[in-house]
Amino acid sequence: MKTPVDDVLGRGIYGAAEALRLINFRRSDAMRRTLSERRKVSRHTIARWLYGYEHGRTRSEPLWRPDYAPTEDDAALEVSFRDLIELRFVKAFRDAGLSLQTIRECFSRAVEAVHDERPFSTLRFRTDGKTIFLKITRDIQEGEFVDLKRRQNVFYSFVEPSLHDLEFDAYIVTRWFPLGISRKTIVIDPGRAFGRPIVNDGGVPIETVFRAVKSEGSPERVAKLYELPIAAVRDAVSLQQQLAA
Repeated sequence: MKTPVDDVLGRGIYGAAEALRLINFRRSDAMRRTLSERRKVSRHTIARWLYGYEHGRTRSEPLWRPDYAPTEDDAALEVSFRDLIELRFVKAFRDAGLSLQTIRECFSRAVEAVHDERPFSTLRFRTDGKTIFLKITRDIQEGEFVDLKRRQNVFYSFVEPSLHDLEFDAYIVTRWFPLGISRKTIVIDPGRAFGRPIVNDGGVPIETVFRAVKSEGSPERVAKLYELPIAAVRDAVSLQQQLAA
């Protein structure tokens, strides 16, 4: 059963395939900061983070309460914009080689430090991230946390570029510029087009621009047709290709 339109206004909504493309996306300059070989996160993993899972007689709870309840059809997983941003940061822990159990503990400690059940999508985390990382690893003497504590400056340098791609209204993240805050041609904004990636100046979904360029044969023709900046058209095509890769 699909989420009613009234419930997604201002929150954004992403199906499983689109959510996975965006969660797994990293700009090329950010990718060079990776601590270990990056792996694409799967729908199954995202569902476990969002909804928890059963293991024998044991119930593993979700990392936080997501905006949208699980559907009967696993393939129809739905993710809000804020949950999408949160998932990208949780994935950074996974890329660092941490187990789900350790990720859960890191997340729990971050919630306590930030006082928000979705701590990584808050302005507090962007402005005070290094201190929060210290709190996450404080007083841990064994296991994966020791390695995380030893590498936390490097780890934070990998997370930090993603923080600077975000814009906040007051306390909460409201926009993501996937090509970087200095290049705002493309925006992901839950208040526009249900959070689909769009050309910032004009609001045309990048998927529409991509198809138009294929049909018309050149970015210049599409820029004129849709009255868009040529740079934005080229960026839309490039991003769409990256997301589809």
